[in-house]
Amino acid sequence: MTTRPKLGLDARTVRRARSLARRATAPVVELATTHTTVSVERAVLRLAGMTGTDPTLGNGEIPWVNRVVDTVREQVGLDHGVALPVWHELRTGGHADLGELAEKVGSGSVRFIVPQGAARDRAARAAVAATRRGLTRIDRRRRERERMIARLGDPKQRPWIYLIVATGDIYEDIPQAQAAARAGADVVAVIRSTGQSLLDYVPEGATRQGYAGTYATQENFRLMRAALDDVSREVGRYVRLTNYASGLCMPEIATLAGLERLDMMLNDSMYGILFRDINPIRTFVDQRFSRMVHARAGIIINTGEDNYLTTADAVDEAHTVTVSQLLNEAFAHEAGLADWQLGLGHAFEINPELPESLRLELAHAMLARELFPDAPLKWMPPTKHMTGDVFRGYLLDGFFNLVGTMTGQGILLVGMMTEAVVTPWLSDRDLALQNVRYVLNAAGGLHEDFRPARGGFIASRATQVLGEAVDLLGRIVDDGLLNAIADGTFGITKRPADRGKGLDGVVRRAEGYYNPALEVLEAE
Repeated sequence: MTTRPKLGLDARTVRRARSLARRATAPVVELATTHTTVSVERAVLRLAGMTGTDPTLGNGEIPWVNRVVDTVREQVGLDHGVALPVWHELRTGGHADLGELAEKVGSGSVRFIVPQGAARDRAARAAVAATRRGLTRIDRRRRERERMIARLGDPKQRPWIYLIVATGDIYEDIPQAQAAARAGADVVAVIRSTGQSLLDYVPEGATRQGYAGTYATQENFRLMRAALDDVSREVGRYVRLTNYASGLCMPEIATLAGLERLDMMLNDSMYGILFRDINPIRTFVDQRFSRMVHARAGIIINTGEDNYLTTADAVDEAHTVTVSQLLNEAFAHEAGLADWQLGLGHAFEINPELPESLRLELAHAMLARELFPDAPLKWMPPTKHMTGDVFRGYLLDGFFNLVGTMTGQGILLVGMMTEAVVTPWLSDRDLALQNVRYVLNAAGGLHEDFRPARGGFIASRATQVLGEAVDLLGRIVDDGLLNAIADGTFGITKRPADRGKGLDGVVRRAEGYYNPALEVLEAE
């Protein structure tokens, strides 16, 4: 949704902010292009069609991609990538396919080598052909989405209404998701099971026992996408599906999302670092590959700036949200994502007891809208200051919905008046959707008419936050983004680059490293 400027932001300051963001991210991109991770290498095998689990390990939960990558690493290292050893062995070892190769790895009868010379070239050609088939399937799923949207249409109004489903049981999630679509939801997000982001493998199959959410698996993706396709045809508009490409398996989950035609993925550049204590280098390497897959698949990413405001003050630290949005944009553009795919996050989290809190919320929301005019911004509801008073909560959500439509947000997550009390009942969701529909219908195109006074409170606050963001970006350029994260700049959480979960899964690339998926994604 492109809007005309209303705040009178200084164009030179905006250009400087973007320039500083690109400079701040450049050294981290360099790190991402000189390292790989176990999850990136597993994603290569998934693109080539490797599926299933080893029945002899971990109660049958350990995927073959994990077994194969771990074995390659033990035998020859991962600094040349997994593709060359695997496809050399596949070509020369008498294996029928990747599945048979994996089973022989499980039995301990395979010895990998890194091929050289002509053997290397043959392995590389075989690997790129196999991974290209997976990318071709992702291309085909993207075209399916485009055809369905052309036939059924998109929601008539913006912002899109985004609703969460989180039972833990995919077979319970499905009817709830369909009911949400019938009640007006345009985007259904299946919350991931608590703790899955810290699993260094992706579970297989349909799951029924998640915790405060449902496991992200390829089969669960397939089942929910099919169910939402059915209800899309019923309601006469395309209903989008969201999940989470974050945590230790970010590249693999992004790949599975592309293969199963998900439409949006939570994919923030720093969320896993700050809120899950995942190693920063691991996260930045994984997110670059993930975003390249998302770009190819036509998936909209959602970033997590709203989370900063649950730990830091939403007024004092407002500029850190703007800085993170600019960094996320720079990382995303480098990975090939277009502006229409940038669901940059921000939130209605100012203490409502603060005088002028609504005007401050308007200033922050308008600043994000004008800095990123072509991005489908994701506007998040109040959580931190929900007290358990459902009447007060319902009113706060009404204010949140009003600010969302007044400032032309792209994606509006439905706020629940029982946010601080219980997991919402279906009746709570119905009331919350009524709140959204009333405000959006009553306000209509109010964002076209709402223009704060030049030099007034709202415009001045937006200019102040932008100036503070530029100052912080300048310090980050001088000190380095990894040092800024270590110092607690974002969300007041300190995460050093040499610590955190998943660090042992980071590998520096050797000269001659080969990744067939990256070769195709970067070329095309």
